[in-house]
Amino acid sequence: MKGRSISYTDEELAWIKAHCDLTRRALHREFTERFGRPDVTVENIKALCSRNGWKTGRNGQFRKGQAPANKGKTMPFNANSARTRFKKGNRPHTFRGAGHERIDEKDGYVILIVDEPNPWTGAPTRPVLKHRYLWEKANGPLPDGYCLKCLDGDKTNTDPSNWEAIPRAMLPRLNGRFGRDFDNAPLELRPLILQTARLEHEAREARKSARRRGAV
Repeated sequence: MKGRSISYTDEELAWIKAHCDLTRRALHREFTERFGRPDVTVENIKALCSRNGWKTGRNGQFRKGQAPANKGKTMPFNANSARTRFKKGNRPHTFRGAGHERIDEKDGYVILIVDEPNPWTGAPTRPVLKHRYLWEKANGPLPDGYCLKCLDGDKTNTDPSNWEAIPRAMLPRLNGRFGRDFDNAPLELRPLILQTARLEHEAREARKSARRRGAV
């Protein structure tokens, strides 16, 4: 009858607690054989252990140093499985080798795959920003604290002459919210805007340097 209370003797309870590390099916089987309790089901044993906090000690995870059950065993041949496996040397359809280019959907920069080891993944190729890659080939490493500013507004124009290294601190003076909206200004005015922003930045840095010297 559903909801019927099941009674256990002190001896039965002590035995279940002492053997709670068994799986619940094994615990139920041994309990019913030992005490002749056909009225007790596996679910009853589970509920009893749960109420009393008698756990098996297993959490489904491998213990440190525990070998999996199939260690050293060869997977039996399966024709359907073998037919759909990657073959040695196979390349996925998404593979893009050195020289492949794409335009980043978020920023609009050109991403180039170059034939150089990827220091993060160990892959034989790595993605780079094409404009920076070409600029550094022509001018050397970009200094710390600097970034490259696109001069004509076309980020797909990766010619090094179309990019100028500027301090990152200059960017607020060039943006469209608080600065001079460099990217939307007429092409003939952009060199003047860039030079003005550079002079303002240098003057600010000079004032900061003077204050630091005065504080020493």
